[in-house]
Amino acid sequence: MLFNSIEFLIFYPIVVLIYFIIPKKIKHIWLLIASYYFYMCWNVKYALLILFSTIITYISGLVLEKVKNLIFDEKKRRTYKKLVVALSFALNLTVLFYFKYINFALNIITKVFAHMNIQLSVPQFDIILPVGISFYTFQALSYTMDVYRNEIYAEKNFFKYALFVSFFPQLVAGPIERSKNLLKQLAIPQKFDLEDAKEGLLLMLWGFFLKIVIADRVAIFVDTVYGDYNTYAGWYLIVATILFGVQIYCDFYGYSVIATGAAKILRIQLMENFDAPYLATSVSEFWRRWHISLTSWFKDYLYIPLGGSRKGKVKKYVNKMIVFATSGLWHGAQTSFVIWGILNGLYQVMGEIIQPLRDRAVRWLHLDRNSMGHKLLQVVGTFVFVDFSWIFFRADGTREAMRIIRQMFSVRNPWILFNDALYGCGLDNKSFSLMLVCIGILIFADFCKVKGIQIRKVILKQDYWFRCLFIVCSVMFILIFGIYGSAYNEANFIYFQF
Repeated sequence: MLFNSIEFLIFYPIVVLIYFIIPKKIKHIWLLIASYYFYMCWNVKYALLILFSTIITYISGLVLEKVKNLIFDEKKRRTYKKLVVALSFALNLTVLFYFKYINFALNIITKVFAHMNIQLSVPQFDIILPVGISFYTFQALSYTMDVYRNEIYAEKNFFKYALFVSFFPQLVAGPIERSKNLLKQLAIPQKFDLEDAKEGLLLMLWGFFLKIVIADRVAIFVDTVYGDYNTYAGWYLIVATILFGVQIYCDFYGYSVIATGAAKILRIQLMENFDAPYLATSVSEFWRRWHISLTSWFKDYLYIPLGGSRKGKVKKYVNKMIVFATSGLWHGAQTSFVIWGILNGLYQVMGEIIQPLRDRAVRWLHLDRNSMGHKLLQVVGTFVFVDFSWIFFRADGTREAMRIIRQMFSVRNPWILFNDALYGCGLDNKSFSLMLVCIGILIFADFCKVKGIQIRKVILKQDYWFRCLFIVCSVMFILIFGIYGSAYNEANFIYFQF
């Protein structure tokens, strides 16, 4: 069930209505049933995978709690706890590996042996990747680690814990929540609050605008150009790559905002997953603002355990490269994703290495780092580096990515920016112009966010008639200018494939 589907627009109000009517003691049961139904709308049998992950991590939490209370020898207690965590991770990651990486791993093994002139006949598994498996697996594993670190209690109620793993607003594409935030909120349900409902509704409308009006409109242009990059070479590809940066942002940010709004109406506060990332002045800052829940997950559960920055600069740089290569692999079983991750890791490592030279250049040229021009230059430079790496994310493999880059720079046709050529890439003049206006609205909203201005708070402070008019106009705008496909074939969210 997609957020941008008729089914969800029927499902969600029913869930909310019943949730606030039924007794407090069974609210979590109702949300658990709704969450499993939501997920089973894709594939009924894959709900067993969530259940398996839930059972393993639930039991691991209870065992960790028991070990902590029954074994008093510190050394022995630490050993037993590490064994429990290792078993929990091994079982969960084995399932994730099978469904997401088994064919990728077998292909690599085949190629390695082929280079040694050894021909292997390995099977290819016909596996459908379960929606959101990487998200809920990481969320469940974070609970195991949090109990191990004594940062959260071991939840005794299985149904409350199962709801934490499967909470439907953020189940399939995040944000990847921490148990110390979400589990505690789910354990104590709140009464209906009109102000939270208003704010949640505005968040959901903003998310639908990002997804249906911007992301799915931009996707038409991007898919047209990337689908025939030999014909649409040069500046066509440059424009499409810039727009893909917008598409993936609006698509993923849109999902996160809808999820946050849907949870807000239920009186659940999810963590913020995006913080105006394209206004970052460095790649490091970009990754502090982009997919915050995943970035912080890797920082807390991989980067810091590897040693972080505590063991010297070289080790710090190696740890960063490991984290970003792993992040790339997390996104998909392709070498192109790993290259994408490595590129973003290299940007940061190189940025730190040349930082003293940049500081010296700023002093020598008497530049003002706080000036608008200097910051704008940094923002544009950061976007160029990040957007270039998106080529490996968008292309169907490393070879295609390299062909696209070659086609991008081998053909010089800047005049297409000044005639009507771009209107022949799936979007006519009016639709292309509307897209640019909507992107302008997005930039304005992100700029306000950076300045600490929450537009939805400003709207909610206005008179009743203005709020009603704004909501009605917003709904009508999304309905009229949204992209729905033929026969309303609602488009999937990009991050559902991860």
